[in-house]
Amino acid sequence: MAVRRAGLLLTAPSVPLFAIAVVLAVLSMLVQYGGVDIPLIREHVFTTLAVAFAILTAGVLLRGA
Repeated sequence: MAVRRAGLLLTAPSVPLFAIAVVLAVLSMLVQYGGVDIPLIREHVFTTLAVAFAILTAGVLLRGA
């Protein structure tokens, strides 16, 4: 169900987008705080977390995403 707040039509993100955002966020937190060594994410922890947030934001703001 869509919700209109301050002129924006907000919708729930699709399950695949939500899952991708959660996986990226968890991986970046594991690398930063859990001592897990993932080479690609280790060099870009903040960027990975920012991409996860951007994916989640796009899923909420774009209808049908």
